[in-house]
Amino acid sequence: MKQLIECVPNFSEGRNSEIINQVVDVIRQAEGVTLLDVDPGVTTNRTVVTFVGEPEHVVDAAVKFIAKCQELIDMRHHHGDHPRFGATDVCPLVPIANITMEETVEYARKLAERVGKELNIPVYCYENAAFKEERRNLANCRHGEYEALKERIVSKEWKPDFGPAKFTESVAKSGATAIGARDFLIAVNYNLNTTSTRRANAIAFDVREKGRPKREGNKITGKVMKDENGNTIMLPGTLKGTKAIGWYIDEYGVAQVSMNITDINATPLHVAFDEVCAKAAKRGVRVTGAEIVGLVPKKVLIQAGKYYLAKQKRSLGVDEREIVKIAVKSMGLDDLKPFNPEEKVIEYLLEKEDTTKKLVDMTCKGFTDETASESPAPGGGSISAYMGALGAALATMVANLSSHKPGWDDKWAYFSQWAEKGQIVKDQLLALVDEDTNAFNVIMSAFGLPKGTPEEKAARTQAIQDATKYATEVPMRTIETSFKVFEICEAMINKGNPNSVSDAGVGVLCARAAIHGAYLNVKINASSLQDKEYADMMIAKAHDFVVKADRIEKNLMKKTEKVIG
Repeated sequence: MKQLIECVPNFSEGRNSEIINQVVDVIRQAEGVTLLDVDPGVTTNRTVVTFVGEPEHVVDAAVKFIAKCQELIDMRHHHGDHPRFGATDVCPLVPIANITMEETVEYARKLAERVGKELNIPVYCYENAAFKEERRNLANCRHGEYEALKERIVSKEWKPDFGPAKFTESVAKSGATAIGARDFLIAVNYNLNTTSTRRANAIAFDVREKGRPKREGNKITGKVMKDENGNTIMLPGTLKGTKAIGWYIDEYGVAQVSMNITDINATPLHVAFDEVCAKAAKRGVRVTGAEIVGLVPKKVLIQAGKYYLAKQKRSLGVDEREIVKIAVKSMGLDDLKPFNPEEKVIEYLLEKEDTTKKLVDMTCKGFTDETASESPAPGGGSISAYMGALGAALATMVANLSSHKPGWDDKWAYFSQWAEKGQIVKDQLLALVDEDTNAFNVIMSAFGLPKGTPEEKAARTQAIQDATKYATEVPMRTIETSFKVFEICEAMINKGNPNSVSDAGVGVLCARAAIHGAYLNVKINASSLQDKEYADMMIAKAHDFVVKADRIEKNLMKKTEKVIG
């Protein structure tokens, strides 16, 4: 499977659109990478770019990107509200798919070495790519920012990991770059109903993991306390895996708490939001919303949306787009400017880049017309999967209606759990709609392989057999997944809103039809397999499900009729 890593370079220009476009064009034109997001900030004078691709392509594109920043940006004239020490200030690599952190570290160090050697830019490796423990923290590498670089770069303690260790004219122009490997980081700013940077900073110190210095007497002006080794004693904040500062954003006319959540498992976004709200309230300040800088994984917003739905005692088993909407509104992610999930959520952006036509994206009429056409696909296997998905959808609908039924408030969690199960099964079956057609197309491709030589004939035969085996396994998955629909329907028939029991009953019929239809596909595909032992096993297994499905359907329809009667 293809390995994917994300690269999130931050470069020191957020105001000059001509320079920003020239830099970003490097990624647009680079081979093998996909540009996902460009997020410039006027007040910070900084732009965050996000792109993904296979590791080697990402490294090549990143080198060209950093070279273009080196060419166009002169750090001797740069000013902005965000800490920085280089034209390309930071360039982290993030594992996305089928790649470990250890492998990502190797690519980050490879990138760092190339930037140091090929571009003569001082490079500090940070986070998981750091060679020294004290360099894991970006703030340590960037301490004193660009203005302190001249002295730090020649010191023994802060000699760069790669590149020149002297402040040449070239270095004076480019500054230094921090290159690292890290888990996904969420950059989020909390908007406050104040213009006070001091109050924003106080809230940031309340919550960030590092906390604030301990002082004697007055908490603001008192003498900073030191330990026996002369190190500042810190009072930790309340949120693990977070870094935060307060600042005033002239562009919006408000102060913000600017936070990086470096460990979204320790501190999910919604937990951080609620905690910042709580600490702000104690200081007489209100959080009016938040803005996510760059991109966010879908799971972060799903977690948040479900959290806020649960607080409302509403069903969590609704469509994921609705859950994302709840998250956006609950945290005010559209407070300062529109928040479009299609442009901010990584998975949705990657889906947009996938130009493959999918059956499940068609209208009902389009899907029906395509099925009725002379094309052999979609066929019975895809239709069976869709029937199963409709059965799961009906059972889920009953669960959601029951969860919100007046007078049943004490039962909302029970029905919500069933609705969540139903959504999972529905989505699995929808995926199988296209997968069944894909499996058929693979068989057709195998039949089209050359057969001019004995070797080609053997390879073609093997390809056909492999494709046919997979085409047998896909409808088996449809059978197994559709069988799960019965359990949800039964729970709704027994305990769901009796006014919707007929919908659950139709769900049962859909599931049975899906299992019978997929069984026919298992049987016809298995009959073409040379491995007769495997073919017989698959047919027998599918038939067992059919027998069980008939028995369950008969029982559940009796229960449905009884409730209706």
